[in-house]
Amino acid sequence: MANSKRTLFLKRRLRVRNKLRKVNAGRPRLSVHRSNKNISVQLIDDLRGVTLAAASTLEKDLGVVGKNNIEAATKVGAVIAERAKAAGVSEAYFDRGGFLFHGKVKALADAAREGGLKI
Repeated sequence: MANSKRTLFLKRRLRVRNKLRKVNAGRPRLSVHRSNKNISVQLIDDLRGVTLAAASTLEKDLGVVGKNNIEAATKVGAVIAERAKAAGVSEAYFDRGGFLFHGKVKALADAAREGGLKI
């Protein structure tokens, strides 16, 4: 029986996350979620179970509300890097979820690296 796209996505997301947990060395996780209309990212401390910082295209002050393109992803990546610095985080590990490291996800990661976040 053929697997649905959603089932394959969920399996890929768990596979990626479980591999990353083995090598994270206690660092926070930079988790990305991409929908058809928006892109969001969270900096999560899995040991304490809290979100340290977050950024999304749903925030009006970014000026990219409802957009999901490479430019919006770049802005979100730069903002999460600033907020991570403010939270006292200098390095994290990048959790792409079930998404491919290409296009918007890659642009977000590159912008976060340029902002000073080591991922």
